[in-house]
Amino acid sequence: MISDVLAEAKEKMHKSVEAAKDDFSNVRTGRANPALFQKILVDYYGTPTPLGQLAGMNNPEARTLVITPYDKGALKEIERAIVNAPNLGANVGNDGVIIRATLPELTEERRKEFVKIVRSKGEDAKVSIRNIRRKAKDDLDALKSEVGDDEVARGEKDLEALTKNNIDAIDDALKKKETELLEV
Repeated sequence: MISDVLAEAKEKMHKSVEAAKDDFSNVRTGRANPALFQKILVDYYGTPTPLGQLAGMNNPEARTLVITPYDKGALKEIERAIVNAPNLGANVGNDGVIIRATLPELTEERRKEFVKIVRSKGEDAKVSIRNIRRKAKDDLDALKSEVGDDEVARGEKDLEALTKNNIDAIDDALKKKETELLEV
């Protein structure tokens, strides 16, 4: 029973760490990365659809991304969605077949803004992990009458170690992203 609670908490915490890393990858660093554009929502025939489902993307140069729509009729909507995407500031060009999105150089001020955004996302992920810990601790406390105080105490100790490992993983990913953002 205790192992079930810990296994569920471990799985949920792992998902939170992965979601945080995914969020970090969506904050740009001066290089054109298809992951930055994957989740941009395009109004495709009245339905908000992620860009990754509507077009192929590759980056021939460090700051340029070439977007090739699968449906040429969606070209204008894709272009509009990229122009309106927050935190990108991409210069977009459309030649009727493909879209070229060029990211501008990041200024020092803009880099610091992105660091703040990443730190905020990291803190949100830590809060999520702490909420998972709180629920697991409540579940363990509910088991006290069935398995005994010593077993529950051991389970709580394991839960704390698990929580610390996952928060450390978020901190490590956060440090890497900050270094990447501040690199000129």
